[in-house]
Amino acid sequence: MDRLVNAVRPYAWGSTTAIPDLLGVPPTGEPQAEIWLGAHPGAPSRLDRGHGPVSLADVIDADPEAALGADAVRAFGPRLPFLFKVLAAGAPLSLQVHPDRAQAAAGFADEEARGIPLDAPHRNYKDANHKPELICALTPFEGLCGFRHPAEAAELLEGLDVADLKPYVDILRASPEESALREVLTAVLVAEPHAIAETVERAATAAGHLAPKGGPHADAYAAYAGLAHHYPGDPGILAAMLLNHVRLQPGEALYLGAGIPHAYLSGLGVELMANSDNVLRCGLTPKHVDVPELLRVVRFTPRDAGVLRPEEVDGEEVYDTPIDEFRLSRFVLAPGSAPRPLPARTPQILLCTAGTVHLTSDAGTTGELTLTPGGAAFVPAGEHLTLAGAGTLFRATVVA
Repeated sequence: MDRLVNAVRPYAWGSTTAIPDLLGVPPTGEPQAEIWLGAHPGAPSRLDRGHGPVSLADVIDADPEAALGADAVRAFGPRLPFLFKVLAAGAPLSLQVHPDRAQAAAGFADEEARGIPLDAPHRNYKDANHKPELICALTPFEGLCGFRHPAEAAELLEGLDVADLKPYVDILRASPEESALREVLTAVLVAEPHAIAETVERAATAAGHLAPKGGPHADAYAAYAGLAHHYPGDPGILAAMLLNHVRLQPGEALYLGAGIPHAYLSGLGVELMANSDNVLRCGLTPKHVDVPELLRVVRFTPRDAGVLRPEEVDGEEVYDTPIDEFRLSRFVLAPGSAPRPLPARTPQILLCTAGTVHLTSDAGTTGELTLTPGGAAFVPAGEHLTLAGAGTLFRATVVA
């Protein structure tokens, strides 16, 4: 195993304090949005081997089977199929969806054939892969996830008492559920910009007035008023009102499959995703919004937010998801607990988020490592570990 040195991404929406607080270092005053753990070419982790840092991507490229194991290479090819992150949202991220694998492959091939540069601001597909993802809260975490049932969305919009919203309320109450959601989202996104900005302003102002008064939608109204502070007049705020508003407590998670609209609003969490950059945005962003392609990818099936809680399997708390590219679990080690064996035939990244965890390996470059919050290690396939100490350790691996 090897200790990882990981890049911090300074996106504008990042918190200025959450990642420094996790790492136990002073804030710089600048936003720190994400720590990337993995072999993504945009910011691969480095291995700390004493004689100078080595890119994890280069280590995998040099001998994929040694790093990933034959099973993982057979299933996913000669690359690490996931990207692990610490995500710190100090401001809302864009409202977005991800394509499924077939949509991504078709979209990528089409844009390649049309000669659209990969770095073009209007490009939708950066690769041919899908991008399911899982976010697990480390602190109270706020987000939007999946469509509300239209009757509930109609009640929320009607409660704002904004005349411009009445046509949307009528559609949500009269049409079949999926048709209603599609029709309203389309109308919002293709509306004349000045007119929809005025409607958004009126709706957000009403939400801000209603939030302190309590009631079943008070938290959601407060969230929408907050969005308007960051993105005044953005039609994505009305789109957000069609979605479930959710507050996660530490240890709770959300799984975002293909076509599920979502946005992260605030909080610190660990995020695990398939290794892709494919994002289609539908608001809360100055970036490109491709409405026709977005509507082709979005799944308009209403659902609840789908909060996940871990299920214990032999002392390991596992977050159950329906894909093989990644698997997230955690170990909560109590003070004085006996050392715990951790065999694995698949590659894994281990991340400490609380306390102190000691790793002892039967092989590898380093036989022992001690991880404190924010510390991480890469463990090649087949290497057996023992865990000890008192703290919380997240484990990212694959199902192969």
